[in-house]
Amino acid sequence: MASEMRKCLVKASDMQPEQQQSVCDMAIAAFTKYQSESDVAKHLKKEMDVTFGQLWHCIVGKSFGSFVSHHPGTFIYFYCNNIAILLFKSPQLEEAD
Repeated sequence: MASEMRKCLVKASDMQPEQQQSVCDMAIAAFTKYQSESDVAKHLKKEMDVTFGQLWHCIVGKSFGSFVSHHPGTFIYFYCNNIAILLFKSPQLEEAD
C-alpha cells in the first residue's frame, strides 16, 4: 500500500481522505491496465459512476487547463505516474417548474 501512495500526488481536492485513496487506487489500476490517456479517462469515469453515482467527468493528460463547477465534496486534481488527472462530479441542475 505504501508504494501505491507514492505513485499519486494530490494537488487539490475537497474529497474525504478515504475517497481520495479509493480514487488513487482506481487510477493506479487503470494505468496498469491501459496505455492511452483516453482509455484511462474512460475507465475512471465509468468506475466513478458505478462507485459514487453518476455524472462524473474525467480529464487525463500531461498538459491541460481547466476551470470547472462541481458538486461539493467531489473534486480531485492529482498526478498519477507523472500524468495529471482531474475528476469531478457535475452539479445537478434544478428542474424548471
